This record gives sequence, C-alpha cells and structure tokens, in this order.
Amino acid sequence: MRRILIGVVAVSLLLSACTPNVTVTNASATAPEGIQVTGQGKVGGTPDTLTIDLGVSVRGDTVTEAVQDAAVLADRLIAALENGGIAEQDIQTVNYSIFPEYDYRNDTRKLLGYRVTNTVSAKIRDIATAGSVIDAATAAGGDAVQVSGVQFSLEDNESLLKAARERAWKDAQAKAEQLAALSGVTLGPPTSISETLTTPPAPVFRAASDIETAATPIQPGSQTVTVTLSVEFSISS
Repeated sequence: MRRILIGVVAVSLLLSACTPNVTVTNASATAPEGIQVTGQGKVGGTPDTLTIDLGVSVRGDTVTEAVQDAAVLADRLIAALENGGIAEQDIQTVNYSIFPEYDYRNDTRKLLGYRVTNTVSAKIRDIATAGSVIDAATAAGGDAVQVSGVQFSLEDNESLLKAARERAWKDAQAKAEQLAALSGVTLGPPTSISETLTTPPAPVFRAASDIETAATPIQPGSQTVTVTLSVEFSISS
C-alpha cells in the first residue's frame, strides 16, 4: 500500500511541474474556488521622442582657462539646440566635472593641464528634425564635442497601452473559458486582476566617433509595449 501511495505522489508532482501558467483551484478552507490564468498582449509603435547626451570636453593649462573655454563651447552647443527647436525645459545638465590630467612616464608625474567636461541631455520631440539638430550642435562644439548616446522612447503610449491591455484581457478570458469547458464548470466574473507592464527594450547607443560630416541619419525603428494580466475567475458547478 505504501508503494502505491508513493507512486501517486510522484505522478502528481510530475504533472504539476508540467502545468502552464493556468490554475484551476477547488474550494477549500484557505483558498476560494476559481480559475487563475495569465493573458498577454503586445502592440508595437514608433518612438516619438529622442533623448541624446551631448557635451564638450576641454583641457587648459589652468583651471580658469579650461572652465572659460568649456563655457564658451557649451553655450554655443546649447544655443544650437535651442535654435533647432529644443525647448529650454528639455535641455538639462547631466554632468559637469573638473580634474587634473597627468603624464606618467619614467616614474615621474607631469601635470598636463586641467580637463573640464560639461554634458547636457536634450530631448528632441520631433524626430524628423533630430539629424539636423544633432549636426548643428556638434558643429557648434567643434572638436571638443562628445556624444554619449541616443535613446528612443514612447512618450505618448496611452493608445498602445489600451490596445495591449485589450489583447491581454481577451487572451486571459479565452484561456479561462477553455478551462471551464474542459473541467465541466461554469465560468463566473473575475474576482481579482493584476497587471504588469513591460517597458520597451533597452535603448540603442551610438558613439560619438560614428557621427560623420554628412547629415546624420536617425532611424527610430519600433518598440513593443507588453501588458500581462493575471486574472482569477470565479466558477460554479
């Protein structure tokens, strides 16, 4: 008799390990009777905003000289961004640093000068103008310009969220209806719903060395919004 019981337990554990993200629960003292399912919906869209980090890095013989030279170039760069239609509130300083640079050779340390770096983050809301704006800003910064990277995002994604949520709900409901039919029960209204939103993929960065003298091409590509719903439905026999 003990061997039979062990075999039943082993089969039960094996079946539970192979079960997908769908659960049918029976009435008990600790858990309500119901069907738990997970539905997923995905919708793709074209990014509507581009964020780029641009700055200048200048070395001078003294701190004062480096600070002044960097300030002149940074002002030119920011002016180019604003002339390109970037609003003042969409330009933010993200890094400002001053440090000495040394040459270490022949077991000696020789001061070369002082490095000043000033970097701003600019949000371009009209991607069609991004290439020309970047070109103008980098030209204003000259050889001292640095570009840290490019990030695309979906600022206005409410319509995509609604569409993805609707698909996730239909997916969850279809699974629950199938399980109810297979198990011979009647599906009732949902008793709990939880939502998980998956953010778009990691941004694609482009090094400053990739920017050429020709017009800079900008391709936003597409991003996918994913909504996952965990739903529990009540059931009746």
